[in-house]
Amino acid sequence: MLKGNLAPDGCVVKRSAVAPEMLVHEGPAKVYESEEEAIAAIYSGKIVKGDVVVIRYEGPSGGPGMREMLSPTSAIAGMGLDKDVALITDGRFSGATRGASIGHVSPEASSGGTIAYVKDGDIIYINIPEYKIELKVSDDELAKRKKEMKIKKKTDITGYLKRYAESVSSADKGAIINR
Repeated sequence: MLKGNLAPDGCVVKRSAVAPEMLVHEGPAKVYESEEEAIAAIYSGKIVKGDVVVIRYEGPSGGPGMREMLSPTSAIAGMGLDKDVALITDGRFSGATRGASIGHVSPEASSGGTIAYVKDGDIIYINIPEYKIELKVSDDELAKRKKEMKIKKKTDITGYLKRYAESVSSADKGAIINR
């Protein structure tokens, strides 16, 4: 579990799957609003050594239902970047994931978590041995972004999926429907 201003309620990383050289990492964010956008960027060469890929709006409410991010992590590994690039998401990972893959960021983007306000080029600091994850942006700048940037909500969902998205708890609370 890591905590910091990027994940005040925590996030998860499988430490045993992280290369020693990635246990402490600092790099510029490359921000994507979906798994598909991130995969396209990875395969088109837009992700380079040192980057921190941020995939948001894939959490319990934003997904809805925490989509598994094996495809982006596999793409990073396939491009030979798994020892040089971190991936952060409010989505989830399977047990097969390797690399600096940090998921379950809480609160998630669709709930107004800090991950919703990350911009391309922002510096993100990850220190797994010290259980820290920080967005290196001032509190004033973050407050300004919260006033200016809008939280995205999916409007094309209906039925039980819509009900789930509207009532699901955060990943750190089990991503269950609140009654």
